[in-house]
Amino acid sequence: MSQTLAPDQAAVLADPDEHRGGTGTLRFVLTKIAEAVASVFLVIVLGFFLFRLLPGDPVAFMARERPTDPGQIAELRERLGIDKPILAQFGNYFAGLFQGDFGESYIERRPVLDMIGERLWPTVLLVGSATILAVALGLWLGIRAAWKRDSFFDRAQTGIALTLWSVPQFWLGLLLLVATNGLFPSRGMHSPDAGPGFFAQSLDVLHHLILPCLTLLAVFYAQYMLVMRSSLLGEMNADYLTTARAKGLRDDLVRRRHAVPNALLPTVTLIFMQFGMVVAGAVTVEAVFSWPGLGQLTYDALHGPDLPVLQGVFIVLASAVVLMNLFAELLYRVLDPRVRAA
Repeated sequence: MSQTLAPDQAAVLADPDEHRGGTGTLRFVLTKIAEAVASVFLVIVLGFFLFRLLPGDPVAFMARERPTDPGQIAELRERLGIDKPILAQFGNYFAGLFQGDFGESYIERRPVLDMIGERLWPTVLLVGSATILAVALGLWLGIRAAWKRDSFFDRAQTGIALTLWSVPQFWLGLLLLVATNGLFPSRGMHSPDAGPGFFAQSLDVLHHLILPCLTLLAVFYAQYMLVMRSSLLGEMNADYLTTARAKGLRDDLVRRRHAVPNALLPTVTLIFMQFGMVVAGAVTVEAVFSWPGLGQLTYDALHGPDLPVLQGVFIVLASAVVLMNLFAELLYRVLDPRVRAA
């Protein structure tokens, strides 16, 4: 005998998430947030103990230019808090983080959080510009290459993308410096002889931004291009595209209205996941071009070693990766109904 479902039972089966009061979605979000918090905690632990393994003595570095007796050395170690056992140092550092205290720079004797805040905007400017251009260029070339599969354009773009993706960023930056031969500034973010006024200053910053931005763009656009090409190739033989063509839609409408929106799902997720990696990857590029961002701050702090600065930058960069991964997972659940159903 067949059993007839009551209307409310049928509604629950049709949309179980809605009739659970959204508990499935809430549980998913809370789980991902908890995983992100745990990841950040592991980043803090790893960052603290990892930088303690670096060679070099920060106290000896600070006292290298003036005669210092053992008593002064001991007093300096006590003032910096590095005379305590390592676990006690970690406890003090972890407690300070809860109060927004990243410590004080050994070299500059300034709060680390202030130093990071000063260098954050140049990094955001560089990474943001490169990411926007890389996404736009990578998606456009990936769509065209997939739709013209096995053509000369497809083979050429795929070969170029694979080559650029495998090139180390610092080496590519050095090549651009040699190739441009002084056409663009090679150091810093501002010129001392730049004219006054917002427009003149903006043009000066843009002139300095071109080479480091082009270096990041050349490496990261390749990844978006290859992923978009692969995603679109996976959709090209789908039944819904055959149906759309059978209805008489032009090929460009089939691509734009049906194929590309579905192929964008993994690419959009990758954009968020890789944004944090671009921030971390800017370290080597900033060091090559002396761009005054977090990467250059890290490079300078390694010479000390300035442990509080290294720890602070490491936490900020790694937390950016964790946060972008969290956004990517939440966004994918919103964009793809199949993930919600699972």
